[in-house]
Amino acid sequence: MLRKRYLIPAGAPLILLVCHLITALDVPLDLLEGLQQPPTLTHQSPKDYIVDPRENIVIQCEAKGKPTPSFSWTRNGTHFDIDKDARVTMKPNSGTLVIDITGGKVEAYEGVYQCTVRNEHGTAVSNNIIIRQSRSPLWSKERVDPILIQEGNSLILECRPPAGLPPPIIFWMDNYFQRLKQSERVSQGLNGDLYFSNVKTEDTRNDYICYARFNHTQTIQQKQPISVKVLSMDAINETIAAFLNDTEFYSDSPAGERRPTFMIPKGRTSNKLVLRGHVLKLECIAEGLPTPEIHWRKESGELPSKRTFHENFQKTLKIIDVTEADAGLYRCVAKNSLGSIHHIINVTVMASPYWITEPKNLVLAPKETGVLICRANGIPDPSITWLMNGIPIENSPKDLSRKVDGDSIIFSDVQTGSSAVYQCNVSNEFGYLLANAFLNVLAEPPRILTPANQMYQVITNNRALLDCAFFGAPIPKINWFKDDQTSILDGDPYVIHDNGTLEIHVAQKDNNGKYTCIAMNDLGKAENRVQLEVKDPTRIIKQPEYRVVQVAGKVIFECKVKHDPTFTPTIMWLKNNEELPDDERFIVGEDSLTIGEVAEIDEGTYTCIANTSLDKDSASAELTVVAATPTPAIIYDRTDPSTDLELTDESERSIHLTWTPGFDHNSVIEKYIVEYEDGLHEPGVWHYLTEVPGTKSSAHLELSPHVLYSFRVISVNEVGRSQPSYPSRQYQTAPAAPDENPSKVEGAGNEPDNLVITWQTLTGIQSNGPGLQYKVHWRQKDVDDDWTSVTVANVSKYIVSGTQTFVPYEIKVQALNDLGIAPEPSVVVGYSGEDLPMAAPGNVRVRVENSTLAEVHWEPVSPKSVRGHLKGYKIYYWKEGSVFKRSRRHVEKKILTFSGDKTHGKLPGLEPFSLYKLNVRVFNGKGEGPPSPDEQFETPEGVPNAPAFLKILNPMLDSLTLEWGAPSHRNGLLTGYTLKYQPINNTHELGPLVKIIIPANETNWTLKNLNYSTRYKFYLNAQTSKGPGNIITEEAVTIMDEAMASRQVDIATQGWFIGLMCAIALLILVLLIFCFIKRNKGGKYPVKEKEDAHPDPEIQPMKDDDGTFGEYRSLESDTEDHKPLKGSRTPSNGTVKKEDSDDSLVDYGEGGDGQFNEDGSFIGQYSGKKEKEPAEGNESSEAPSPVNAMNSFV
Repeated sequence: MLRKRYLIPAGAPLILLVCHLITALDVPLDLLEGLQQPPTLTHQSPKDYIVDPRENIVIQCEAKGKPTPSFSWTRNGTHFDIDKDARVTMKPNSGTLVIDITGGKVEAYEGVYQCTVRNEHGTAVSNNIIIRQSRSPLWSKERVDPILIQEGNSLILECRPPAGLPPPIIFWMDNYFQRLKQSERVSQGLNGDLYFSNVKTEDTRNDYICYARFNHTQTIQQKQPISVKVLSMDAINETIAAFLNDTEFYSDSPAGERRPTFMIPKGRTSNKLVLRGHVLKLECIAEGLPTPEIHWRKESGELPSKRTFHENFQKTLKIIDVTEADAGLYRCVAKNSLGSIHHIINVTVMASPYWITEPKNLVLAPKETGVLICRANGIPDPSITWLMNGIPIENSPKDLSRKVDGDSIIFSDVQTGSSAVYQCNVSNEFGYLLANAFLNVLAEPPRILTPANQMYQVITNNRALLDCAFFGAPIPKINWFKDDQTSILDGDPYVIHDNGTLEIHVAQKDNNGKYTCIAMNDLGKAENRVQLEVKDPTRIIKQPEYRVVQVAGKVIFECKVKHDPTFTPTIMWLKNNEELPDDERFIVGEDSLTIGEVAEIDEGTYTCIANTSLDKDSASAELTVVAATPTPAIIYDRTDPSTDLELTDESERSIHLTWTPGFDHNSVIEKYIVEYEDGLHEPGVWHYLTEVPGTKSSAHLELSPHVLYSFRVISVNEVGRSQPSYPSRQYQTAPAAPDENPSKVEGAGNEPDNLVITWQTLTGIQSNGPGLQYKVHWRQKDVDDDWTSVTVANVSKYIVSGTQTFVPYEIKVQALNDLGIAPEPSVVVGYSGEDLPMAAPGNVRVRVENSTLAEVHWEPVSPKSVRGHLKGYKIYYWKEGSVFKRSRRHVEKKILTFSGDKTHGKLPGLEPFSLYKLNVRVFNGKGEGPPSPDEQFETPEGVPNAPAFLKILNPMLDSLTLEWGAPSHRNGLLTGYTLKYQPINNTHELGPLVKIIIPANETNWTLKNLNYSTRYKFYLNAQTSKGPGNIITEEAVTIMDEAMASRQVDIATQGWFIGLMCAIALLILVLLIFCFIKRNKGGKYPVKEKEDAHPDPEIQPMKDDDGTFGEYRSLESDTEDHKPLKGSRTPSNGTVKKEDSDDSLVDYGEGGDGQFNEDGSFIGQYSGKKEKEPAEGNESSEAPSPVNAMNSFV
């Protein structure tokens, strides 16, 4: 049976199953049973693993191979015996370690771990995994003296947090946990200190608090509050005596305006080292009065625009994904009105090793040649070390087929048994790379992995791709053949790809046919056949056309389609790209759309779409509806264009436009539409301005400042719009301040510490003048703070950095240009950026409702821990395996999302008798929070699927054997099988049903004492404790008795039998002739005369009906088990059961049921019952034929 596969038109991607083995990464173990493979690591923990002391330590090490590999570990270079430590366990069928630290110390398990994976074909090793405990030490106790400082001076508030692992995140807040406002004057440095370029009296406060957040332990430490008092010159003399004894006083002279100086970094130059691929952050913070501005540039080139970001009010230059080209001199310039100063930072880029060519697994056949390449780069140049099975290659056994040449290992003339895993270690002072790659020596005949007998279908003139995925060692050679041809398909139009796929560039009808793919190597060959059908394209040959129809009229759109005769296209109609209205006036025919009683609402664009499984075509037409035409009919059309456009009464904000109307073509002009072109901002684009009634031919136009206007007029009548008039002369208005502010102002952060303010910019005509800018204002909502503002260029976004996480802000954006500002804008509320939720849902409970459905309940997280807009909850769940057997396959996790603040949800579609795990996570606009602890539950048993197959073996005269396969999904423990069977007679009626219960461990059963030459129908199903599963059926026939068959054939060929039949036929013929002669003479039998003279009243009605019976039909059985087989036909002889009809033929027989022979003849003698006269059946009243007479003797 050919399986159809449709080819998408040219340009679609081709999915490749298997590549050439010489470059293959893996042996397809899932497709090819029994192939051997050295171990391959599939998952391992990161090199630097910082663990949370509150959670168990899980060190990942997963691998595959055949035979299944074993796992072992080293710790700090020596063997780590996990059996001697009760806290350490290794997951089954895995190398992953789980260290239970409940009640123990994490420090005892810190160190360098390495996983080793072995089987008989080689050894793979993991990276060195450094396990360290995360630490969040307390702040050292210190006395923080209050600071007294003169207004205008610079100030540094030191944070100096304790060294944690990993380093903490620093931020400054007040006693109310509100982040301190930062600006160009006040900002936090990369080291966490708070820098004031100059202080103001408003900086006076006693709650400058530095916080350190340690993410791994979810703890926050704080420093003692710092008190700062800023004195103006008038207050110095009054307060200096009070503070002199116990405070530190900064500066003893008035602080006036001064040139910038750098607070950080110090000196004229400095150096910075950064690694390739990391983030480079350069910082310059300057003091001075007025507050200096910071600018950056690169001395030896341009800054990379797509990777460069300015942060912290231009004080920090950030370059992401650093490359070697980013090395060089960077200049930061601090400038105010009194002067400037600069600092040069020399950036050096180094690089830990990175791959140029990572070694790939190598599969070779005996005596083949191959190369393992390990090529990497770094700064400084890294060194390369080779190992075999975890041992330095120089210490491994000698192998004449192997040669190490720097970054390559060359294999030549390899032999069976040379399989091994090779490790390449590339390192320099900044890091290392370790890669495992195996050499697998196999000798395998070709195998074709593409399913057989695929059917490919493609449209003419498109590309056809016929798959032939293969495997073998040595690499098989692929050839393609068409139909019965012996020549190899190669060259135009055929291309054979390396993966075995045959490509036909432009498929034509003559490419139809069967194609054979043959894969050959020294060990054998394999072949596969596929079929290609090239189909005609689908085309609309009669397209719908533009129609104008009167109200209450009728319109027909034609859509005749030409298509491939093997396809039946689906025709669909759309109105204005949407489904047709649900209205009985719309009638879709085979090749047309008819609209009756047309109304004005029917106007629009109608599209016909013809679809097949491979392609489609479409065509559209407009429908215009006009008022009913009076009698006699008048021709209507669109109005001619207006002419003679003239501008008068010119002023700054208005002008008067007049024109001469065009001819209306018997349809009154309803209105005029005036459009304008802005030659200054959008030349060539026409915009709607206003419209006036059709009774007028002039318009007073309101204008905007700073626009170069041209005008045109369009007339509209019942038929439609006219062509536009010729444009008027140009007229330019004077500029002015903006009249309006940007719209769609929104605030929403994209990082936890920022607020992204966006708006829709004004158009050129809305700007009212040159130099369009925007003044962005913001302040934290419900906090008594002043507005912070910044003026930006004509952009649509501004990012406020250093905000708290997810707090509300009041925002307004005001437009301004060279001539002034717009009116006061309205205030909108936005939120700073979200962060990932901190908490997991608690008290997760599972209630199993049935074998395929479970309900999950959980307690919601607190609103504070969401740290963003609560979007909902997600349930991650996966099947661990059946109840009695864990799965070794990859666990596929499924996710169900429940929006809003729901606290429960249902999991449908579960598999019966299975072990599941799940966890619940809350999510906001930023992402998901931590998962709840895994919850385990089991689904109860269900009914099984049908047996996989049912075969009939060894049919004999009175016995046969049935063989079947266990259900693919047992859904529980099988308790047995139920086998039912029953005979089927020649009229396809079912006989008595026999039932047998078979033990669950049986997959075949022999039935004996059956009737010979009899068809039987078998029903088989498996069952669990929950009940029986689906039924599989089959039919079979026992063998005929050869002796009886011989006798039946012989009697029909004997001479005496043939002679007897001829004599009977001759006798019947003579009798018929005699009766015919007597009838023609008009003679009557005495009995006939008596019947005519004394008619029997009971027989008379039968004569009125010509002496024939009514029509008889078979009735279905009342029980399902006695229905005819599917596909069987009711016998034409009209067999009727006695109990089903009051007028049955059986009523007219002497006893028993009437029966028919195979040719339809009736067997048996019939006589009238006591209450009925003799009558014939529904057969013909003519004399029986000799054939029927002979059949009655059999």
